[in-house]
Amino acid sequence: MIAEFDEYAPAYAELLQDPLRDQFAADPNFFHERKWMVIRDFFARHNLNISTSTWLDVGCGQGQLLNVAKGNFARAVGCDPSAAMIQSSPLAEVHHQPSDVELPFPSNSFDFVSAVCVYHHVHGELRTALTQSIRRVLRPGGVFCMIEHNPWNPVTQRIVKRCPVDRDAELLAASTARRLARESGFQILDTTNFLFLPEVLYRRAAWLEKALRHTPMGGQFAVFCRAEDAGE
Repeated sequence: MIAEFDEYAPAYAELLQDPLRDQFAADPNFFHERKWMVIRDFFARHNLNISTSTWLDVGCGQGQLLNVAKGNFARAVGCDPSAAMIQSSPLAEVHHQPSDVELPFPSNSFDFVSAVCVYHHVHGELRTALTQSIRRVLRPGGVFCMIEHNPWNPVTQRIVKRCPVDRDAELLAASTARRLARESGFQILDTTNFLFLPEVLYRRAAWLEKALRHTPMGGQFAVFCRAEDAGE
């Protein structure tokens, strides 16, 4: 994965372009904004204080999600195994991962860890190793959020199959994401499905997406879980 993303880095935004994706959202930043809204709404529902929390975005790439949401946290940090991807990031605190599954931080370092569209590039037992690394760097009671493409959505399947960046992709269902988390000692807190509506409709009917969040047919899903004894 590292060598591939070093190769993709110079033209990453162009490689993501697809007619279906572009029709869904005229502004590519819409996808990052929606992910942030899902995270923000989870924190609000569970009465968790974002402003005092430290956040690590694993596999942050060029830092788009961090750039959207970093101001809401006490500290926001990124890491990625691709040196070329993080060199393109405008963020100050982005670290190079030693490998796809090793995280360059001490145990019990963060209150919140996200991995956004990372796991479909990680295969086999490496998924378990990555999940255990995430659990290690979380503080006890910390929250982990895995966001992934939904393999049950036919439009998502089509876009992923045509995307050069996703040529190695192995999509995982929300049930698989939850199983990976449980096997690494996480307690599942919530699963939210989103990206049902294109940008134009979402701006007019955001309430409808919220009403559909338990319907497993959105373009992406987010699994939230808690590490009760992380880092031990």
